[in-house]
Amino acid sequence: MITLKNVSFSYDEKQALSNLSLTIRKNDYLMVLGRNGSGKSTFLKLLNGLLLPMAGDVRVENLSTRLHGEEIRQKVGMVFQNPDDQLVASIVREDIAFGLENLGVPLDEMQRRIAAILSKMGIAHLSEQNVNTLSYGQKQLVALCGVLVMQPSCIVFDEPTTMLDPLNRKNVMDMIIRLHTEGNTIVHATNDPREARRGATAALILDRGRAGFHGHAGKVTPSLLRRFGLNA
Repeated sequence: MITLKNVSFSYDEKQALSNLSLTIRKNDYLMVLGRNGSGKSTFLKLLNGLLLPMAGDVRVENLSTRLHGEEIRQKVGMVFQNPDDQLVASIVREDIAFGLENLGVPLDEMQRRIAAILSKMGIAHLSEQNVNTLSYGQKQLVALCGVLVMQPSCIVFDEPTTMLDPLNRKNVMDMIIRLHTEGNTIVHATNDPREARRGATAALILDRGRAGFHGHAGKVTPSLLRRFGLNA
């Protein structure tokens, strides 16, 4: 479970989030909606300690992000919009191994986990390829492997399909829904409510850094979306 209590954050003097309080329950699939500049990316980065609140408190399984950042980042993995911002090694297998190496995971366990996640994602044939030779969609899958191999209980997606073609968009969405059905908590920021609505159980609409709506995903109607300037 992740809880935010009276959380605020600003960049210089620009307020990004203001007095936000909510709970993300275990095995929720929370879709996060909002116009550009509404605070979506800031909200996501607060969940795993990439950003720390300037006021209020963020807790993951009752651990404060202020005090337990490294432990929390093992529990909450994040997949960025642009995989090039996330890939750190030149070879696919080495990139996926990066986080495990930093944790000191034994070699045999590391190899087992990497082989399993490559197979699960259907890209075992790419394990020895240079990441610079991959398509954008393949890079996104490698970035996702690098998160999943750490075995987080919550996975945060920051508009992961925005720059993908229709086929890869469907593949990534199918994988996100599959991860949720396997018991993972999902937080998914998107500009396309129809996309996330396939699997979402809860919804958050951010409006100028505040929670304009937080509730059951089924209550997100076209009229509600239009009220916040979003496409239905």
